[in-house]
Amino acid sequence: MLRNAGIRVETMPARVDEHAIKASMRAEHAPPRDQADTLAELKAIRISIRSPGRLVIGADQVLAFDGGVIDKPADHAEARDQLERLSGEQHDLLSAAVIALDGEAIWRHVGRARLAMRRLSPGFIDRYLAAMGPRVLDTVGGYMLEAEGAQLFSRIDGDYFTVLGLPLLPVLGYLRDRGVLEA
Repeated sequence: MLRNAGIRVETMPARVDEHAIKASMRAEHAPPRDQADTLAELKAIRISIRSPGRLVIGADQVLAFDGGVIDKPADHAEARDQLERLSGEQHDLLSAAVIALDGEAIWRHVGRARLAMRRLSPGFIDRYLAAMGPRVLDTVGGYMLEAEGAQLFSRIDGDYFTVLGLPLLPVLGYLRDRGVLEA
C-alpha cells in the first residue's frame, strides 16, 4: 500500500512470536484493539532498534467477532469454518499502525471497519475457496476484499485501507505532519 501511494519503503520481518503474544493477551482478556496495537508496536520497536535514526512502521490486523478474535486460517478447512461462522453476521477489523524511532513508539493509530457479510451458501463457499486457493490462508477471516472477497459482503462501514490491513491515510497524514512527505 505504501509503495502504491508513491512512498519508498524497505520491508523487514520483525520476527516476533505473534502466537505467544496473542495467547498471553487473550489469557488476560485484552480487548482486540489492544492486541492489534501491541503487536504493531512490538514489530515497529523490534526493527527500529536495528535501524537507528529511521522511522519504522509496524502494523497488525485483528478480526473481532462474537466477543473473540479470529486469526488467519491454518488450512482450507479452517477457512471454511470461519466463513460459515461469519456468514450473515457482522464483524470488526482493527488495523493498527505504530511508528517507532530509535526503539521508541512515537505515533500510533488503530483504524476500525465494520463489515456485514452476506449469507453464503455452501456451494458459494466451495467455489470461493477454490478460486482463492492458498491466498485464503494469508488473511484473517479467509478473505481479501481487494480480490474475490469483495463478493462476500453486503455492507462495509469504514476505511478501505483499514480493511486491507493498514490505516494508510492517518499514516500518510503523520508523515506529512512530520515533514517526511511533502504537504
